[in-house]
Amino acid sequence: MNAATDVLQSTHQHINRDRLWLSLMELAKLGATPKGGVCRLALTDLDRQARDLFVKWCEEAGCTVTIDGVGNIFARRPGRNPKLPPVMTGSHIDTQPTGGKFDGCFGVLAGVEVLRTLNDLNIETEAPLEVVVWTNEEGSRFPPCMMGSGVFAEKFTLADTLAKTDADGVTVGDALNAIGYAGTRPVSGHKVGAYFEAHIEQGPILEDERKTIGVVLGALGQKWFDLKLRGVEAHAGPTPMHLRKDALVGAAAVVAAVNAAALGHQPHACGTVGCLQAYPGSRNVIPGEVRMTLDFRHLEPARLDSMIAQVRKVIDDTCAKHGLTFEMVPTADFPPLYFDKGCVDAVRNAANGLGLSNMDIVSGAGHDAIFVAELGPAGMIFVPCEGGISHNEIENAAPDDLAAGCAVLLRAMVAASAAIASGKLAA
Repeated sequence: MNAATDVLQSTHQHINRDRLWLSLMELAKLGATPKGGVCRLALTDLDRQARDLFVKWCEEAGCTVTIDGVGNIFARRPGRNPKLPPVMTGSHIDTQPTGGKFDGCFGVLAGVEVLRTLNDLNIETEAPLEVVVWTNEEGSRFPPCMMGSGVFAEKFTLADTLAKTDADGVTVGDALNAIGYAGTRPVSGHKVGAYFEAHIEQGPILEDERKTIGVVLGALGQKWFDLKLRGVEAHAGPTPMHLRKDALVGAAAVVAAVNAAALGHQPHACGTVGCLQAYPGSRNVIPGEVRMTLDFRHLEPARLDSMIAQVRKVIDDTCAKHGLTFEMVPTADFPPLYFDKGCVDAVRNAANGLGLSNMDIVSGAGHDAIFVAELGPAGMIFVPCEGGISHNEIENAAPDDLAAGCAVLLRAMVAASAAIASGKLAA
């Protein structure tokens, strides 16, 4: 056990809860909405103001700040051995159009609070620490989501990413230049000693189970499809029921099948039809076409494929029964991910060491940690959010829970730094 770990183990709690909360509330003023949420889309002037505030806080904490070509911001606190790869933490500060105060922002400011706390305690870690703001995680203005971490992990090329446009035709590159965050640091090739991301759960499980910390084992695999069913529009009155080719009747069977497949593949299965449009959309016309989205998620690849196969059979059968045709196009494919055991153990050990109630959990949503995990050991820390509600202006989390999650992050990062130095944790 090194000196830093000794200091952290000597008392129960070090995080300044009020300082963390006040920082979150100050950041939330930038883009504040009348309903209490935040609208701060990526690479807007409000995003620039939020980035400037983050940089200011990190420089005040003694960090060196660099910015890469896609606008990711890295604030580095030096370690005793500068040759070691950094222990990283972070998330995003862009929001949904009707977003909340905590999604992403908690992970960033928890990282800032870790830096401040280490300074307060005069602790020098073995490896350097880095707090990162990832560009455009939400994808609300520029598709795709998780853009900055995707470029960092070489999932997307920088050239293609800078050419992406928003609804007004503004490119990512132009937007970065406009706000002054087109950096010079190379976007890839950086070693990751370990990465931790603290986040509100964005679901109701921790609150329902009355647990303070979610030890995130991994993230659900996701496969998305656009499905188009075609029948024949016809008059709703003169057309007998047995002679109809009603695309919406077929769609109803598919919706039921998606739900049945998810319920039949528990645990860790989710199935959703998020969008459904019937055409031509007239009350006295039998729908001749339906367009819908299918979203399948599971932690086990074979069971994810089984869910899709089950629904595909229903599509085939219902189209044959009702005289329909269909087109099913894949639109996203994220494989299931298990986080590094060493990082998962570091989170669990930190929670237990602090006497915090905790449980193993999986992430049903996408996070930057999913991409960064391909570059080095990674883990996540969840804390409850009120009612499980996120991507909503009423999104809320308790100050005590946020401070607890930050305390776990602090100890996990210090433990990872020592493990990297001793060779017990390696990318």
